[in-house]
Amino acid sequence: MADRRQGGAWGVRRVYALDRRRDRRPLVFVALLSLLLLGVKVASAAVVGQPGYTDAYYFTHVASRVAQGQGLTTDVIWNYLEAPRSIALPVASHRFWMPLPTVVGALGMSAAGSVITDFRAAQAAMILVSAALPPLTYLAARRLGARLLAALGAAAVVGLGGALAPGWVSIDAFGIAAVLGTLFFLAFARAALGSVRWGIACGLLVGLLYLARAEAAIFGLALIWLAGRRRTQAAGTAGAIVALAIGLGWTVRGLLLGFPVDLLARAVLLVRYEDFFALHPPTLASFVGAPLEVLGAKAAAFVTNATTAGITLLLVPLVPLAYAARSRWDRPEVRAFAGPFLVIYVVQSLAFTLHSTRGSFFHSIAAFFPFAAALAAAGTDDLLRGSTNAMRRVTWAAAVAAFGAVSVFSLAQWDVDFNTPYRARVAALASLPAGPVVVIDAAAWGWIAQRQAILAPAEGPSAAACAGEIYVARTLVLEPAHFSRYAELYAAQRNDQYTRRAEAGAIRVYALRDDNRCITAATE
Repeated sequence: MADRRQGGAWGVRRVYALDRRRDRRPLVFVALLSLLLLGVKVASAAVVGQPGYTDAYYFTHVASRVAQGQGLTTDVIWNYLEAPRSIALPVASHRFWMPLPTVVGALGMSAAGSVITDFRAAQAAMILVSAALPPLTYLAARRLGARLLAALGAAAVVGLGGALAPGWVSIDAFGIAAVLGTLFFLAFARAALGSVRWGIACGLLVGLLYLARAEAAIFGLALIWLAGRRRTQAAGTAGAIVALAIGLGWTVRGLLLGFPVDLLARAVLLVRYEDFFALHPPTLASFVGAPLEVLGAKAAAFVTNATTAGITLLLVPLVPLAYAARSRWDRPEVRAFAGPFLVIYVVQSLAFTLHSTRGSFFHSIAAFFPFAAALAAAGTDDLLRGSTNAMRRVTWAAAVAAFGAVSVFSLAQWDVDFNTPYRARVAALASLPAGPVVVIDAAAWGWIAQRQAILAPAEGPSAAACAGEIYVARTLVLEPAHFSRYAELYAAQRNDQYTRRAEAGAIRVYALRDDNRCITAATE
């Protein structure tokens, strides 16, 4: 009898041990998948070997100064809202963009900049942040009711990134916003149960999201919704206070520096996008005086931004995404996902129209992308409820393969769009004399040439000549992509302000004439 009892106890322990091993298997799968996708990101970094575009150049440049102990300052003028009174360089940075990508990049540079290059060190920090996306997506999908296979598929899709693949390894807000946004939706589900602690966590996440992307302030609407319900009033109020404190802290910094009075005009009153880079800000009169152009641009923005969202999700997952959102609409985190997304879509398209279609809305999508994939995973499981396991495996294999193919295409396109001009700029460095330069993309040239760079105003060569005199920058560099009022000079050897000095491929270098006289005007 004793032996029988011992045998029965051994059998129970054996079954319990097997159950525990079986419970660990999903975690092992997630860990292995995350490591594999981390390797994919490292491989992607071989393509994204330099900042690439204005935002990323700016973040990288200022991050380097922060890592060197110079704080949030810059010695490039990428836009005159950061130097409205022609003040001496360096100037306070981040009068338009938010600081969190720079801070994360600076942490990477401080940790590893002495071992590898500053750019690679900052990129490593961004890759580590993005490495959290697969497990977070898996967790969100499981919380929404997705099965193991669907949750792993969603994690793989987000880890690959599709159209966002270059963003996961860029010195930008993509990965940061995606991680913080997903954490917010997960935390919001707990805060909606009345937990003050999770409400505070939501407020902290909204505040950090705001420091990554300004439009993330709209996430605060979800906290206000919590504060308006009796059961969750304390959680929502606590979260809103935390988020507001962070936002006000950054706003006070701007006020102490002298808030740029033309910020709103440059954000919402643009008739032509290049006017954002003008010495003089756009006016309400010019905005109101071009109703057809303004209304046409806003109508086009609604279509363009909707297309951008659809392409980012490859269109097909939109069906299970919509199905899951509808069937789970009673879940607070689903409402907190759909509400801010729609508000940001409308506000970006309607108010910040020309910015939205030139990358701003695409940036905004990152905060929602992992949770959207998790919702799509849960919806796919619902739609395939009566299907075989083989059918489910085929479906997710096709989805992962599709996002993998788009990821490769996006990286290849990034190489064409950004590495090609980078190589041309590096080749042109030998043609530049010493000293500051006046250029169209000051953030890029400041980082590549490691010197002071001043924006060539959109008003044209006369304004560029004045900027050159003020900042002792006697060299103007024009690339094939330039503002419309430089077209005549680009095609000529000289004009009243400049004489062509050298050419490096399609990049043309001009010297400021000694007899130039600075005459400022609102138009060329």
